[in-house]
Amino acid sequence: MMTEVTLTIPRPMVQARAVNKTIRNGSHRVEILKSIDLSIPAGQFVAIMGASGSGKSTLLGLLAGLDTPSSGSIILDGEEISHLEEDALAQLRGRKIGFVFQSYQLIPTLTAEENVLLPMELSGNGDDPGRARELLDHVGLSERRHHYPVQLSGGEQQRVALARAFMVRPPILMADEPTGNLDTANGRHVLDLLLGLNRHEKTTLLLVTHDRELAANADRRVSLRDGEVVGDELQARDE
Repeated sequence: MMTEVTLTIPRPMVQARAVNKTIRNGSHRVEILKSIDLSIPAGQFVAIMGASGSGKSTLLGLLAGLDTPSSGSIILDGEEISHLEEDALAQLRGRKIGFVFQSYQLIPTLTAEENVLLPMELSGNGDDPGRARELLDHVGLSERRHHYPVQLSGGEQQRVALARAFMVRPPILMADEPTGNLDTANGRHVLDLLLGLNRHEKTTLLLVTHDRELAANADRRVSLRDGEVVGDELQARDE
């Protein structure tokens, strides 16, 4: 007698369905992204790669709700976001997404701890200094929590940005070239922290990068060329 085996397939956390993005440049119509279809299950780490101008940062911005597609649908954690009003979209981003920019995007008049607390305060859920200090300790900056961005190195600022991205325990974390402005040693340190926080918090991670060493740590690699997906492969993480 055969025993039935039921496979549990993780639910999609991020989906793009027939997504196109075009812009007008004078009288010309430029296609940035063409018929992108992606389905990313909860907990997966996906590296999005491609040459400069391939559309990878545009795609990440669309998936994060920072921009809207010309056509097609973006679905985050089961919710269609493509046609949400800005207020509703901002609230959804605040609940669902942590975002790490290449240029850090810290508020210069706030301390490291205040920058980390900002997403919770913006969400209207008060603050949680204990959580902020725990995250700053996790990225090795507990002794620097009262310092302002100008008093921190580039690597330290990116570590503050990482802590801030995890502040509200988002189910999705997106990062656009998070090591692009760092030297090799700091880049490796930030990558290790990102992976450690990702595993600890059990988030879905989407990372735009041109760094093959960084991409080798992903569960899956999606490659873009001229606005189209030209590669999508699962891979074993490097340890």
